Formats: sequence, structure tokens, C-alpha cells
Amino acid sequence: MNQILVTKKLYITPELKRKKKVYKVNFILSVFFLIVLISVYIYAAYDRDKAEAVSQDILANAELEQEDNTVADSDILIAVLNDTTDDGTETPVVVSNTNESTKTKQQSQSGYTYVTDGKITIPKINVEYPILDGESDSEAETEELLKMSPVKFHGPDINTVGNYCIVGHNYRNKRFFSKVPTLVNGDIIQITNFADNTTVEYAVYDKYTVDPTDVSCTSQNTDGRKEITLITCTDDSKQRVIVKAREV
Repeated sequence: MNQILVTKKLYITPELKRKKKVYKVNFILSVFFLIVLISVYIYAAYDRDKAEAVSQDILANAELEQEDNTVADSDILIAVLNDTTDDGTETPVVVSNTNESTKTKQQSQSGYTYVTDGKITIPKINVEYPILDGESDSEAETEELLKMSPVKFHGPDINTVGNYCIVGHNYRNKRFFSKVPTLVNGDIIQITNFADNTTVEYAVYDKYTVDPTDVSCTSQNTDGRKEITLITCTDDSKQRVIVKAREV
């Protein structure tokens, strides 16, 4: 019996060529976008690490400056002089070189001027950051300073009667105010004033979310109490988490 071998021939049509080309283009684009996404993630992580380092440097410098001011204030020179008045009596005159603690103005890389108001410490979530206070309180200035540390958003002087409001970024990790939304009533927040080296403890009494345009949480109606308000974003950045605390 004769065997007839038939070889099937594959014909590459124009349509098949087109599909093959489209597949290659899509594959290349997918690889490109994957590389871009990985690069963005790595850069964002680097940026967050850099912000953390900058914030801790600011805190260390502020605490060192506060210690220097304390030493300077304790070095008092008093001279008692006899000053004769018109009626012949002598009046003692006391002269001292006591130095008052002052806040040193600093500048960000973008040229915004700020001072380090104090320090916020939240033991439960391992938070310890300086609180920056911008000179102009403009939105652009606040956004720039927020890259460095939590920022005073509104309110009176630190640790005085009223509602002292602090805003901080939520990086969805352990840095800055990322864990602030996990706080519950009774948790302790410590605020240190570098001007006089005093620390006031506040206990959380309320937590809720609001729209970004809602600033009612900054109200100064505290019935004569010292209060603080922490403000950060929700994990999806669509709303703001508000944590209220008052002096213990």
C-alpha cells in the first residue's frame, strides 16, 4: 500500500500578523507601566523615609536648643546697686542677665518660615514628632510643612485655654498620623511646649469623620478648657478623621 504523506502548511494571514503585533505592543506597554508603578512606589517609600528623618532631625535640634535655653536661663547674674533719690534715700537696683526662651525661626527648602512650637507624643501608637507652626498659615505653606512633620492648623498658643488643632499626614503605615485613626476614648496624648519645657496630658473623648471642607472641629468653644484636635485623612483620602482630646 502506498502511503501518501500530507504536510499541512500554516498560512500567516494579514489578520494574524496584526494580532501578533498588537500582542507584542500590549506586552511591552504592560511591562513599561509595571516598571513605572514599581518606581513610583519605591520613590514614595524613599520620600516617606526622608520625611521621617527630617522630622526627627527637627525634633532633636529643637530639644537641644531647649536644653541650651534652660542652661542659659539658670545662669543668672544679679547686681545690687545703691541708687540715691532726690530726697537722699538709697534705692536698691537689681540687674540680671536672665535670658528668656525664644523660638528660633527656620526655613524649609521651599523658603517657608516656621518655628517648632513643641512636641506631640502618643505612647499607644509610638508617635513622637515636633509640631511646626508656619509664619503665614497659607495653604501652600501648610502643605509644604506637612511633608516634614505635623503642623499647627488653628488655635491659641500651645497648651493654653482653647482648641489647639494639629494636622498630620496619613501615609497608611506607622509614620506621622497614620495610626491616629486607631485611637479610642481614654487614650493619652502628650503635648510639650518647648518655650517653657512643660508637658500637658490630654485624654481622647471623641473621634469622627468629616468632609474635607468641614472645619467645624476647629471651634474655640471649649468652656474654658484646654483641648487639642488631631486631623488626618482616612485611608482612601476622601474624608478627614477628627480626634478630640481635653486636658486630664
